[in-house]
Amino acid sequence: MRILHAMLRVGDLEKSIAFYTDVLGMKVLRRKDYPEGRFTLAFVGYQDEAEGTVLELTHNWDTGKYDLGTGYGHIAIEVDNAYQACEEVKKRGGKVTREAGPMKHGVTVIAFVEDPDGYKIEFIQKKTA
Repeated sequence: MRILHAMLRVGDLEKSIAFYTDVLGMKVLRRKDYPEGRFTLAFVGYQDEAEGTVLELTHNWDTGKYDLGTGYGHIAIEVDNAYQACEEVKKRGGKVTREAGPMKHGVTVIAFVEDPDGYKIEFIQKKTA
């Protein structure tokens, strides 16, 4: 068994795809419109779905905005250097909500950025041996 994907409902699919591809460097892996259901699914990620977990962006055509759920936490992405990753996000027009630094009560270096719908993405710096 393995995790296939995490799903987020997004208000503006093109804006979200631009964030995940242009700001976070993911690729659009597949995309399909479902006219009868009035929604589109777009899958984005760093590697093919057969090799790793991806993000499913769901856009319901008749919904322009969602309230963030209280149960949602964040998506975590491992990065080589969280400080540098934050600078890249800012350079690409993204929003950093917590600059890189050691986590509270720990030593792991983390940072948080926010996508266009307000969802949090955590950068976790790779541990060095």
